[in-house]
Amino acid sequence: MKSSDERQLAIGERHSYPFAMLLILLFLLGVGNFAVHKAVLESGHPMLDALPSFYRSGGGRFSLGFEFVLLLAAMLLTANGWAGMAIAYAIYSLFNFATGWLILSGRI
Repeated sequence: MKSSDERQLAIGERHSYPFAMLLILLFLLGVGNFAVHKAVLESGHPMLDALPSFYRSGGGRFSLGFEFVLLLAAMLLTANGWAGMAIAYAIYSLFNFATGWLILSGRI
């Protein structure tokens, strides 16, 4: 049994600074993903008509909820030592930003 002085944190002592920085980066990427996602939903692009109605209902709450689950999973896994998840979420974010830019600028 561990004493109260040996509490376990989500981020271990030896990884605290790099993983804290990754979590901050993931949070900022998540804010960007939410902003782009909401802008695309509000754009009224014809491509949105091809999506199922439950995906668009309630102003896109389902899709924004899914975006939140992805961010939460990435942050939790990164906090527990899976640095590769931060890289995967960053790649996902880059694709989101590129797709959002293409849609919002009228290139698609």
